[in-house]
Amino acid sequence: MPEIAIHIENLSYRYQGQLTNTLSDINLKIEAGSTIGLFGPNGAGKTTLMHLMTGILKNTNGTISLFNSKVGAKHKETNNLFGFVPQDFSFYQELSPTENLQFFGAFYGLSKPMITQRTDELLEVFGLTEVRKKPVAKFSGGMKRKVNLAIGIIHQPKIIFLDEPTVGVDVQSRCAIMDYIKKLNEEGATLVYTSHQLNEAEEICEKIALINEGKIIAFENISTLLAKHQENNLENLFLNLSKNPISHV
Repeated sequence: MPEIAIHIENLSYRYQGQLTNTLSDINLKIEAGSTIGLFGPNGAGKTTLMHLMTGILKNTNGTISLFNSKVGAKHKETNNLFGFVPQDFSFYQELSPTENLQFFGAFYGLSKPMITQRTDELLEVFGLTEVRKKPVAKFSGGMKRKVNLAIGIIHQPKIIFLDEPTVGVDVQSRCAIMDYIKKLNEEGATLVYTSHQLNEAEEICEKIALINEGKIIAFENISTLLAKHQENNLENLFLNLSKNPISHV
């Protein structure tokens, strides 16, 4: 039996003050080492689900487990299982990339020698070695995205949550980021990914979970879904299944 990296059972969530659930009766099993895309119209619940899986939001109905450790239990071991690369930048703009990586490496409990090693490795991978001492505030959007990704993976997590990791970047930066994401998966990391770039989904995702109105309406291999619904691309598939304008996917 394949090892399960993420197991979600009977998960529902409603924001305070809302009359209806944002997510309803979510059940999902994600195998270790797989690449999963979360897609759907704006407001469908994708970001909410990712925030619940990472413990940013606290679930009140249902359970979420990462390698059999429940999210929200406030165990440091559970938190260190995953890395989160959010759409919003999650670093200190006034600090250099080296200082940011040192700070977050310490936050994850890495030793000083490991922080130094991982910082040097990641700066080299993303072409940031020459600017390692410059404030991140002066970086281009693409360079900031690279720093954002480096921070989320400095502790070599087994699961990586990626929320729009290439939004607003140039072609070269996008290629560097996507190549490294694929390398991480080849090395065994489980990837959970969301983006408005549908071509990226076909590039890295084995399966997609399509969310609409707070429910998962499809969870299968991309090729299987396309064949089942007699569509030749993801845009038409989403139009077919979600019944929403493609500009909102």
